[in-house]
Amino acid sequence: MNVYVTGLLWVAGAVVAGAVIAYLVRRYGLDEGRPDNNDAAGQAFTIVGGLHAVVVAFVLISLFDAAGTVRDGSYQETQALVSAAWRAESLPEPAHSEVPALARQYAQTVVAQEWPRLQQGLEPGPEGWSLVKRMRESLDNTELPDDDWLVNEKTDAASDLTDVYEQRQARLNAVRDNDVGLVLWFVLAVGSVIFVLLPNLFGGTKLLTHVIIVSTLAATTTLLLYAIYQMQNPFAGGAKVGSDAFAQAIARLR
Repeated sequence: MNVYVTGLLWVAGAVVAGAVIAYLVRRYGLDEGRPDNNDAAGQAFTIVGGLHAVVVAFVLISLFDAAGTVRDGSYQETQALVSAAWRAESLPEPAHSEVPALARQYAQTVVAQEWPRLQQGLEPGPEGWSLVKRMRESLDNTELPDDDWLVNEKTDAASDLTDVYEQRQARLNAVRDNDVGLVLWFVLAVGSVIFVLLPNLFGGTKLLTHVIIVSTLAATTTLLLYAIYQMQNPFAGGAKVGSDAFAQAIARLR
């Protein structure tokens, strides 16, 4: 189902639930003393709302930054990959032919096999690591003549492969590191429920106004929780970092 349609369904459900609870509390609850609770309830609502807003903002900003880091890291990874392949073309065999071919195969493997698995939150498999290792071994097995320029090219190619390794590791860690744990979800869920229910302690407003206030708070809170849920995995959902960088690398390595 489309992410926006799903989000609207979440919000609609929250609006209905908030409206029903607000109506039942105001219709069948005790009105006695409720207006007198406004000062105390207002202070509690301010504290709870402030704390809840801080937690939600912290989680959202962290997930948003992580998605941007993954996107930038994918381009850095492919830049290093293409650079290593081009430098290897200036070296003798076996690196001259093996490294560019392995680099192209690596990019194709990431696009065709790893990215779909990362979108599902799964481990990518050993194929990518194996290709990186084979590129490094090909460089190590390449013997050079007494030529400072070739030595520098081989050294730079090896440095590029190190960058590929580091960026790849960071990309694979993103799925695990971005997972919002059960404890944090518990805090977010309970905090949201308390935040939405507290306005029912207020008195003095008309029934329709009260229902609109509680429904609006429920919709806003649910929308934020849905955004957090969608951005947990930077390769899927609302974040959905694509494999464009690797597709471009494949084109450059042909």
